Amino acid sequence: MPKNGIFRTARGYQLHLRGKKTLTPSMEDYLEMIYRNCRQEGFTRVNQLAESLNVQAPSVSRMVQRLTQLELLDFEKYGIVRLTQSGRELGEFLFHRHQVIEQFLSLLGVTDSLLMETEMIEHNISLTTLEKIARLNLFFQTNPEIYARLQEFEPRALDPLHFAWKDWLVTTREE
Repeated sequence: MPKNGIFRTARGYQLHLRGKKTLTPSMEDYLEMIYRNCRQEGFTRVNQLAESLNVQAPSVSRMVQRLTQLELLDFEKYGIVRLTQSGRELGEFLFHRHQVIEQFLSLLGVTDSLLMETEMIEHNISLTTLEKIARLNLFFQTNPEIYARLQEFEPRALDPLHFAWKDWLVTTREE
């Protein structure tokens, strides 16, 4: 039972936590991609960002303006976007969070849907859980013999009820 005794739906938890965050998942995605793009040249452009995120340039411009109002970006003439110090720090954290989750899912053997699964998890994970996952990733990196044992592990019997709804859940998410 939760500490406060209140159960919520997944969406309920998202709405509850939203009040504690200033950035939406979409804003986080933009800031992370801006950080990725700026790592090479120190700046990015609206058109480059639109291509990287597979969205239209007007959508990028609107989001860049919102992030500029939050003092995370400097938006210059001709579509040049630069991170402020706060934006760089937050972007670096978001990038690191993505890498930790992606590495964890890779260790579990997720391949086909790795990016999608990472994106779905990264916006809904607590800092405490992220730190524990990063610790587990490091543990497996420094103990390859234990990771090999995990890879070889095949449980003798998995409860079929745990997987009975698998096909339904997969097709529902894809629709």
